[in-house]
Parts: sequence; C-alpha cells; structure tokens
Amino acid sequence: MTIEKPARYIGGEINSVVKENKEELIRFAMCFPDVYEIGMSHLGIQILYDMLNRYDDVWCERVYSPWTDLDAIMRRDRIPLFALESQDPIASFDFLGITLQYELCYTNILQVLDLSGIPLRAKDRGKEHPIVIGGGPCAYNPEPIAPFFDLFYIGEGETRYRALIDLYKTYKNSDMTRLEFLEEAGKLPGIYSPLFYETLYNDDGTIRSFQPVKEGMPGTIEKEIIVDIAKQPYMEKQVVPFIRATQDRVVLEIQRGCIRGCRFCQAGMLYRPVRERDVAKLKDDAVRLLENTGYEEVSLSSLSSSDYSGLESLIGFLLDYCKEHKVNISLPSLRIDAFSLDVMSKVQDVKKSSLTFAPEAGSQRLRDVINKGLTKEVILKGAKEAFLGGWSHVKLYFMLGLPTETNDDIHEIGELGNEIAALYYETVPKEQRTGKCQIVISTSFFIPKPFTPFQWAAQCTKEQFLDKAYMTRKSIMEQLNQKSIKYNWHEADASVLEAVFARGDRRLADVIEKAYRRGCIYDAWSETYRHDVWMKCFDDCGIDTDFYTIRERDLDEIFPWDFISCGVTKEFLKREWLRAQKGEITRNCKETCNGCGAARYGGGICFGR
Repeated sequence: MTIEKPARYIGGEINSVVKENKEELIRFAMCFPDVYEIGMSHLGIQILYDMLNRYDDVWCERVYSPWTDLDAIMRRDRIPLFALESQDPIASFDFLGITLQYELCYTNILQVLDLSGIPLRAKDRGKEHPIVIGGGPCAYNPEPIAPFFDLFYIGEGETRYRALIDLYKTYKNSDMTRLEFLEEAGKLPGIYSPLFYETLYNDDGTIRSFQPVKEGMPGTIEKEIIVDIAKQPYMEKQVVPFIRATQDRVVLEIQRGCIRGCRFCQAGMLYRPVRERDVAKLKDDAVRLLENTGYEEVSLSSLSSSDYSGLESLIGFLLDYCKEHKVNISLPSLRIDAFSLDVMSKVQDVKKSSLTFAPEAGSQRLRDVINKGLTKEVILKGAKEAFLGGWSHVKLYFMLGLPTETNDDIHEIGELGNEIAALYYETVPKEQRTGKCQIVISTSFFIPKPFTPFQWAAQCTKEQFLDKAYMTRKSIMEQLNQKSIKYNWHEADASVLEAVFARGDRRLADVIEKAYRRGCIYDAWSETYRHDVWMKCFDDCGIDTDFYTIRERDLDEIFPWDFISCGVTKEFLKREWLRAQKGEITRNCKETCNGCGAARYGGGICFGR
C-alpha cells in the first residue's frame, strides 16, 4: 500500500506473453531503464518483444526501473528485481537487454544491475550471470558505459539476434567460458564486445588510439540495418498497459530514416537511408493492431511523416476506417502545409488542439547554418492557414546555443513569435475567433551529438545558456503581442551532463558508478536530479567536464565512437560542418544525393529517387 502505482510491477497485461516449459527456453529480459509508463511507450522494445517471442526457443519478458518508492523497499527487504511476466528474478535469465535511449538514464542501468544482484562491471561476472547487452541510439557511443556491458548491439535489432542466441545455446551447453563466448559474439556483425578493446590517450587527454587487444576482433563495427523494410513483418500485437502510458495508443511505424539532413540531429544521420514500409501492408497492420488491442487511437511513427510517399493513401484509408470505428488518429512529425492542415481538420473536427512548429532557430541565417530547410515565409504561411482552419494555439520549438549563434539570432525568436501572434489577429475576424490566441515558445539547449556535423562543436556553459534564456525572455517581453506569448525553457544543469556523456569516453564510467553509489538515479527527472552530487563525483575522479563540453574539437581528433560505422562517413560530416560555418544549405535526399555514404547498403531512397 505504500507503492504509488503497483500496476507498474504486476504484469499480466493484455497481449503480454507467457510461455510454458520455461526451463527449456532461452530467457531474455528486455529492459527500459526508466519508469514503466515511459518504457511501455517505446516502439523499439515492442517490436523486439514481438520478434523474440516468435522464436519457439526464446521467452522474452520485460523489466523497467522501479520508481524510488519500490526501490527503497527492495533494498530494505532484499527483494531481487524481477520480470513482469513470470515475476522471476532477473539474475536467473540468460540475457538482460537494455535499451539506451537517453544519456541521463545511465545511473538507472546500474540500479537495474544492482537490484538484480548482477555485478556492475562485466569483468566481475561469471557463467552464472546473464549476458548484459545494450542497444539503441546511445550505443553509437557506448564508451562511457562500456565497462558495465558484456556486449553492445549496433544498429537495428531485427537482423542479428537469432545468430547471437544460437551461439549462446552452444555456450550454455558446453564448457566454453564466458570470456570465450564474448569473444566469439564480438566477431558477429554488428556486435561490439568492449572487454577486448583498449583506449590509449595523449598527454592532453585526447585519444591517441582505440584498438582491439585480441587478434581476430574487428577494428570497425558496422551497424546492422534492414535494407528492404517493406518486406519486414511488423508486430502482431502491442502489450496494453493497465495504467496510462506516455504514448498510450497503437503505433504504426511507416518508415525509418529522414531525408532532411538537419546538422544537429543524430537520428537523422544514424537511421539513413530512408526506407519506407509498404502502404497496403500498413493498412492491414493498422486494422490488426487496433483489433488486437482495443485501443481508440492510432499514431503514425517516423522522423518526418510528411516525407512518406504513401501518406495520402494511408491517411485516406485511416480516416474512413477510424470514423466508422470511432478511433482517433495522431499525426506527429508532419510539416504544417495545406495537406496536413486539411487532414488535421478532419481528425480534430470537434476540438482543435495546438499545432507545433519547430523552427529551431529564430533567424533565417541560423536556420541555414543548421540546414533546417524551413523559411520564415513557410512558417508564416503555415500559421496563417492554421488560423483560417480554426486553430488558435501554436507551439514553437527552438534551440539555444547553436554553433555561430549571435544575440540577433536570439532576439528574432521573440520577433517571430510576435509576428505569428499578430497574424492571428490580422487573419481571423473578431466574430470568428474561437478563443484567445496563444503562442507557446519553448527552448532547449543545444547538445552536440556523435555522428552529426556538429560533433566537433563546442557547447555553451551553464551560465551562457541561462544568459541566452534570459535574453529570449527579454525579447519576448519587448514584443507588442507579449501577452499572447508564453515562454518555457529547459534546465541547463542536466543539458551539460547529457553533453558530457554524449561525447564521453571510458574514463566516465568511474564517475557514473560513483554517482550511483552516492544515490543518483532518475537523473532525467528534475525532482530527483542531484547536480551537486554529480559535480563532486567529477571532482573526486579528477575529470573536468569542460573537456567534454566547451572544447571545440580539431577536425582530425579521434573520437571515442570512431570505431563504429553508421553508414554516414566522417568525411561527409566534416563537409557539412564546414558548410555550416559558411551558412550553406544542403539539399534533401529526395532532391539530390549528397554522397553521405549510406548508399553502401544498396537500398532505400539511395536507389529509389
């Protein structure tokens, strides 16, 4: 009775999988190292859960980070962390797969290992412990957490798990040692086994070399990718939670990758090339998932849904089906143009919620630097059409601290918000207004990420970020329509910590473990984030955070993630970094091939233009 939400831990949800003869199966615990409601919203885990449970010899279950209330009780009463489906201890499983979506979840990974009774460091584990494997976007720079993992899966999970599980079955039923298994696993395509690699450093702290210490281990880890995603089966069912998840609806993945090439966006580079799912199959998938879950809403998932070639056909089908079956449609990642607004008018014919624009920068100059591909004219035209369509609330997302940013760029954030508010009063006659115009401006702080053209860039200090947020607020308050504009901004402390881990190396593992030992978990949550403890841990480990954040990298510097290939070449990213500093735009992949390197996979948009 002292637990806030017991339904997070009881399992038994609709479409969760329970298998008989568990002693004969390979047991795989799939973990999202955050609270249940967020983990249950992650599409990748749902896809892998469905895929692994289709194997006759595998039972995949789920586990999430216990919230702080249950965490305290489990430690006090020595209750081992358990899987939802069977309630069996995680330590008894064969695999513990942890998805790495966000750098500020790193201490939660140690929480999961610790509560499970699994040694935190891979070097301390024996054959009796599960194989701890990580995957997801943060696995493209695994080095800050490498000592805690046996293996990392680089790329899309549908391609290589069968081979890994077959190798594990050989290991489990033989006298092969754990180290021998990890060595053989590290030779599989897309699998990185960090125990067999070492980093050497220069006197200035930069990397001199990163290389295997065991003969036969690959020097470069190539990402795994499904080239022909149109033929890839989609999940049959989604697990339906008992309590409301963050994304509580049927999720339909329509494509992977993005054509846009925004220079700050890691996902846009990692998931190249763009590969589309078959529209006829998507229609069948949507109907089947709605019938198998009972959900009353379906959402289209992609990085840029407007670029999906079958969008009009798919939405036309969904509008007819959903109207008949009283199902709502959620359409994220759409460009605000005439087609999108027409669709949204039909979707939101009763209540028009707010529309979202992401200009990212206030001035056209800075939008060109980041290659946003969005002009002021397009933004204003979209806003005008939205106001004519009956919307009165608009959200605008910006980033502060982008490379080459000036005070004038920041001032133009307030000016753009003011122009959009003024446009509402100019466009909509007083007698037709459904309510007061409200413009919500939100700013986050720029964080340089690996495998982007901005991976060489310096990040602002906390003080500089706060100055920029103050400058933005001042600009908004100076506008004629300031009463129609609301301003929100992110916290600077957590943004700096995220940047340290995003481009960090193995030396940070000691800091992460020390912070965890001192009580840091749920660092992504403002109410539990403890910045003072983190800074003390960096000091105690002799690490200067400025080395990882405010220092602009030399073009020839070796990065901790350079041994991983995501398809996009470092030469292409260098060209884009230099073009950014000149304010030169690069056209999107549908207009021209820019030679990024992703054509090596032999599929997707690279061969379909």
